[in-house]
Amino acid sequence: MDLCNSFLERELSAYRFIGGKITQITSEEDISEIEEVLEISKPLKAVNAHLKRALDLFTDKKSPDYRNSIKESISAVEAFCNLITKSNKATLGKALKKIENKVSLHSALKSAFNNLYGYTSDADGIRHALLDEPNLDFEYAKFMLVSCSTFINYLAIKASKAGIKI
Repeated sequence: MDLCNSFLERELSAYRFIGGKITQITSEEDISEIEEVLEISKPLKAVNAHLKRALDLFTDKKSPDYRNSIKESISAVEAFCNLITKSNKATLGKALKKIENKVSLHSALKSAFNNLYGYTSDADGIRHALLDEPNLDFEYAKFMLVSCSTFINYLAIKASKAGIKI
């Protein structure tokens, strides 16, 4: 896949391999964040399962399911935060509140992800029953997959520095 990616990049292709799936994500930074989170989450079954499912749904060529990819991306963050807090029933908001002081998480960053979680809880029926016909597209699903991957990577580093074993 690395060799194939080098050829795809050389030929300015709009596709790359990530986690064994071909996708339209071509930014080296985005690819790196997703590959890194897939690697660090291997021993974290729930987190890894959510991330792999988000990638599967996102990269499905016949019928991409952006709504559920977004849901799986934010669920991976929630699962990771629950591992940090040692609480398997907390919502992301409650887990972030507990994490804030443990890992020196800036309150604005906590609020940003809490707001994203809130958005997925009611907008377009992402995490709950559909409210209207969902208006979710590739760009939004990509944003959520990359942002959630990056946030988990960030939290993993912060938790490690704080001496929290996951």
